[in-house]
Amino acid sequence: MTKVAFIGLGRMGHGMAGRYLDAGFSVAVWNRSQAKADDLIPRGARWASSPADAADGADAVVTMVADDEASRTVWLGKDGAAAAMKAGSLAIECSTVSHQHALDMARELRGRGLIYIDCPVTGLPQAAAAGKLTLLVGAEPADLVSAKPFLAPIGDVIRHFGAVGTGTVFKLINNLMGAVQIASLAEGVAMAEQAGLDMNLVAEALATGAVASPQVIRHSKRMVARDFSGASFTTALRYKDAAYAVKLAEGLLADPPRVGHAAVEAYAQAKAEIPDDDEGRMIEIVSRPK
Repeated sequence: MTKVAFIGLGRMGHGMAGRYLDAGFSVAVWNRSQAKADDLIPRGARWASSPADAADGADAVVTMVADDEASRTVWLGKDGAAAAMKAGSLAIECSTVSHQHALDMARELRGRGLIYIDCPVTGLPQAAAAGKLTLLVGAEPADLVSAKPFLAPIGDVIRHFGAVGTGTVFKLINNLMGAVQIASLAEGVAMAEQAGLDMNLVAEALATGAVASPQVIRHSKRMVARDFSGASFTTALRYKDAAYAVKLAEGLLADPPRVGHAAVEAYAQAKAEIPDDDEGRMIEIVSRPK
């Protein structure tokens, strides 16, 4: 039976790990909190005592962790996965990390005889649990062919942008644009409220008009209603992704990314006040009366 190690059982990772079980893989899981695996173990997952334990004998190791530091730790830290992986096996980074980190990890893991691809994802937790994510891949063509059997359970769309690192570049662009849209939406909704507009009509117009995007459609009604149930992405995570994106932009563009910097500043405040809350709650910060 094909063996997969899955590391990181947060909102997205939990559903992704479950997809490998549904697809008939032998799955070992590790997470900082074992409680996140409680419902996966009865389904057939093996709880591993460390990333290295999870990776022992695995044909592919898939990570879905928070940031560069967490990624480096689970791959290369004490009891990290890389030390236990067999030569030629796949290291699939689904986490959203910085571009430089993806390049550094590719170099270090290739030096150990492993195949590293960056494969950040887009989609909500429901899509992760249903195997309907969009996978943003950076990999050599032959490596992508080898990886496809391990990507099929978690995503129904693969966008191959080029060599290692390119998938991460697009993910950071995507998430920076999302930060800009959500931050500006919060300001727009707050302005409409203070001006006394019919907020039900505002929510409808935003979600169906020229500025509608998936982010605007998802968050406009939630902001108007102040209903943030079904949280899927925190302010701290959005801040992290936007900051990684701006750092990348600073190395690529002649002029500083002014709009990107503004979004990072907005999310820095949200992170300071409500780091673990849904990012849509930014409306509660920007709507404070003068």
